[in-house]
Amino acid sequence: MFFGFSAHIFAQFRTSAPLPTKSYFWKNVKFGGGFGLSVGSGYTNITIAPSAIYNFNEYISLGTGLQGSYTSSKVDDYKSLIYGGSLIALFNPVEQVQLSLELEQVLVNRTLNTLNGHFKDNFWNTGLFIGAGYRVENVTVGARYNILYNGNDFVYTEAFMPFVRVYF
Repeated sequence: MFFGFSAHIFAQFRTSAPLPTKSYFWKNVKFGGGFGLSVGSGYTNITIAPSAIYNFNEYISLGTGLQGSYTSSKVDDYKSLIYGGSLIALFNPVEQVQLSLELEQVLVNRTLNTLNGHFKDNFWNTGLFIGAGYRVENVTVGARYNILYNGNDFVYTEAFMPFVRVYF
């Protein structure tokens, strides 16, 4: 005759290791954007453009942003309020070079007083920017070109624009 006995004991215990504070997703999200201020003789332009990107790897990032801009010129008796959003794709082929593609959709509200009368205009404007810049850690300095630029809409003074992009 065979008689056997077996006992198993299971226990749960807490380790001293801290629980992760950020998920994998949030470790790859960077916040930043831009701020612009231009003042002169009777001219003021203020721009605020916060944005966020997700770094898929060391080469590719995608993101979205908001922007708002106010312009006033006493010389031309002109005022505009521009606001909207954008999508951005960043490609870093090497550590110091950043290429970008930005799609921007903004609502333009402008007022112009001339000798011929008072003009108010509200319209949507789309910009598609191709850019390149020199990158050092979180800061990129470069230029972008709006391939949909239309000089008759008076949203931008020219298609070519310098930029400073910062992400933390």
